[in-house]
Amino acid sequence: MPIKILLVDDHTLFRSGIRLLLQRNPEFEIVGEASDGLEGVKRAKQLRPDVVLMDLNMAGLSGLEAMQLIVEDLPDTAVLMLTVSEEAEDLTKALKNGARGYLLKNIEADYLMQAIRRAAAGEPVIAESMTAKLVMQFRTGNNLSTTPEREKLTPRERETMICLARGESNKEIARNLNVAESTVKIHVQNILKKLSLSSRVQIAVYAVEHGLDKS
Repeated sequence: MPIKILLVDDHTLFRSGIRLLLQRNPEFEIVGEASDGLEGVKRAKQLRPDVVLMDLNMAGLSGLEAMQLIVEDLPDTAVLMLTVSEEAEDLTKALKNGARGYLLKNIEADYLMQAIRRAAAGEPVIAESMTAKLVMQFRTGNNLSTTPEREKLTPRERETMICLARGESNKEIARNLNVAESTVKIHVQNILKKLSLSSRVQIAVYAVEHGLDKS
């Protein structure tokens, strides 16, 4: 089955370009489009896409607000923010509020398609150029209470968390830690349970926020 995609962006030309790009690949199916956040929420509820490509800054209901409504009602739908904003604050707000990933509009076509596949598979996706900004944003905070959290996790779970904070897939983590992918999945589930988190993206954010993204 193709990955069903909803495009939400207030620039008609940009939506058209993305649609033409993705329609060339039978892996993807564009099930709908919306020109603002409110329409995007309505269309998402009607169409129940696998992935929503969402612009951040739109008139009326912003992409961030629309994303929050979508993930609340459709937890199985992955929302990827696709924006020109390189502000660390926008990145952290999006991830903390449920975005599966954060991409920039100057992205390469192949990377975009890879990101959609990963998001549909439940993996977090963050533009490489934004990763350092994510870490620095949390490093400037004052809530780096690491000891209690370290005690909750086993050494292998902490290693898995470090890999997640780097945006690695299960296959990459398994290769780096020399374990089976099924073992990685177990570690991820244990981390989610122990830290009361609900997604891999939240694990990655939690890791850098609490200083657990480094050994």
